[in-house]
Amino acid sequence: MSQEFVIAVLATAITAGTPILYAALGEILAERSGILNLGVEGMMLVGAVSGFILALHTSSPWAGLLLAMLAGGTMAFIHAFLTITLKANQVVSGLALTLFGTGFSGYIGKSYVGIRLPESFQAFPIPVLSDIPFIGPVFFNHDPLVYLSYLTVPALWFLVFRTRAGLHLRAVGENPAAADSAGINVFLTRYLYVIMGGMLAGIGGAYLSLHYVPSWVENMTAGRGWIAVALVIFATWNPANALWGAYLFGGLDAIGFRLQTLNVTVSPYFLKMLPYLFTVLVLILVTRRNMLSRIGSPRALGLPYDREER
Repeated sequence: MSQEFVIAVLATAITAGTPILYAALGEILAERSGILNLGVEGMMLVGAVSGFILALHTSSPWAGLLLAMLAGGTMAFIHAFLTITLKANQVVSGLALTLFGTGFSGYIGKSYVGIRLPESFQAFPIPVLSDIPFIGPVFFNHDPLVYLSYLTVPALWFLVFRTRAGLHLRAVGENPAAADSAGINVFLTRYLYVIMGGMLAGIGGAYLSLHYVPSWVENMTAGRGWIAVALVIFATWNPANALWGAYLFGGLDAIGFRLQTLNVTVSPYFLKMLPYLFTVLVLILVTRRNMLSRIGSPRALGLPYDREER
């Protein structure tokens, strides 16, 4: 196996894993606050189609990215209102959000299917860093959203584990009644981080339509939102672990694509199944571990909070 092949696979793994990474980071924030959001797939789709439409008409991928963030945040706000204010079942609300996002994105994007985006995010090498042997072409020859993810991961890790705001976030996710007694606004905290999570999911969806493809195809997320939800468990609700976890899932996708270009006699359908098979395997193994040691999982995850029941 040549060095060029390894570099190509690793670089493609980063590209393929970036939309999953953004979505997983957003879900980590939401779940850290105690809100389970299974609508990641729907938020990504709405972000992808809205970002693509605006970028197509304005010739500005950055404008499309901002609209995708707004669309994802709006979808998340709906979920937050249903689960935090109305105390609806979080699983049911999330599933409904995914169904709505899938149908809505398909409806408004119907006339845009197959249209190529004239202006999209382009990869560019970072001077000096891209010249480092092996590491340079793998990590520093990408598009702006990949570089932004390099900064987002440590920023969110620092926010969650090294700031007062992060302490409040974890307190709300662990014991909202105690956090409320300490003067923390549980409802505002949950709203804030659920919406932030939706905005990050919108970025993940926009990455697909503004760079990875770049065009609009119905259901173009192809289950990446569900992989992101599984990745949160795999990462034990830690943004740093989500980084290499997303690249691992992206690498499985990249390996399948590269093996097909080498005419390896393996069914392309099996190769496309690899990331999803691995997702199921990871869920089985990590969930079992968490059942034994309770590492990482917020104790109030999925539980509505009512101040009158304190």
